[in-house]
Amino acid sequence: MNANLTGHLSPDHPDLSPATRAMLALRAQVLEAWMANVRHAVLQARELTLPILANTLPAYFDTLAAMLTPGFAVHAHNALGSLASEHGGERARMTVYDSTAVIHELQIFRDTLFAELERGGMPLADEQRVLLSGQIDSTIRESANAFALVQAALREQYVAAVAHDLRTPLSTAQMAAQMIEHTSGDETVRRYAAKIVASTQRIDAMTREMLDRISFTKAGPFPLTIAPFDMADVAREVAQYAQSFHSLELELEVEPVAGWWCRESMRRAVENLVNNAIKYGSSDPIRLAVTTTPERVQVLVHNKGAPIAPEDSESIFQLYRRAGSHGPGEGWGVGLSFVRRVAEAHGGSVLMSSSAEEGTSFVVDVPVDARQFAGAPTAA
Repeated sequence: MNANLTGHLSPDHPDLSPATRAMLALRAQVLEAWMANVRHAVLQARELTLPILANTLPAYFDTLAAMLTPGFAVHAHNALGSLASEHGGERARMTVYDSTAVIHELQIFRDTLFAELERGGMPLADEQRVLLSGQIDSTIRESANAFALVQAALREQYVAAVAHDLRTPLSTAQMAAQMIEHTSGDETVRRYAAKIVASTQRIDAMTREMLDRISFTKAGPFPLTIAPFDMADVAREVAQYAQSFHSLELELEVEPVAGWWCRESMRRAVENLVNNAIKYGSSDPIRLAVTTTPERVQVLVHNKGAPIAPEDSESIFQLYRRAGSHGPGEGWGVGLSFVRRVAEAHGGSVLMSSSAEEGTSFVVDVPVDARQFAGAPTAA
């Protein structure tokens, strides 16, 4: 059922309820109407390109639809939290939205969803409407919270960069004032120069203290070398490399997707996800798939095995942090942090869903043409 994370859950899936299948059949109609309504009502959305406006909404729509199938409800509920966080984070990094705009566009999504389902001949029962509305309310809260957290992280990075850059002209001013203090024959000039020296030293101390307080581990934008290639070729290359060093069964499901990305960083990101699937997954086959939604591409890696606990769903992306469910000494290291930075630097996101029943899925979801987004802010 992990096809929901790429926005490709099929309305013909035999295990889905009639309500879920009916909703999925209206996916394109609902999303197109939502984008039109958002461009009309949200000022900050009017100039957004399609891949940025669409964001992770196809995956969100499919996962929301899965909530109408009782057997998938728990898994879908967990995935919705990840999708909501990534939606808010991407809005903070890739748009000029404020928190009001994030909330407004999701409120528009709810109204559009119900209107288009009605128009498409799928009236919701009262309990279904309450269920979907409650999930969208949760998404609004989680997206707004993620938006605020990522904005704060970006502001922190900006302040640290400014503080770092200020030290050079500050040092120059301090040396010039010291020179005047020691060479001037005018007592008044020397006195004022001494005040300048004292003030610049104080500012320098404050700046150093600020830098010490801020964990500033990133040296500018994530470096990318953008060039055209087929993402399917990268998936095949990673699969072939993994199978040459490990005894495993890997199911490769790719379609040709020509686009503009940084080949080396994308290859390393997918390789990290496959390596994690090998390390933490069971002996069941690993699935590596490449799919597309309008102007975006998704690379999915799925494995069976012990699930990642919901409370660890964010910490595993932090540098050198590990999920609490893993044993002593078993760390995620820099792998997932790197994967997130690669996705975000391409203008995209990383989606994650994990449960004992469905296994663990990671999806790198980025624009097909990343040239205009290369070097986008990263919060990872």
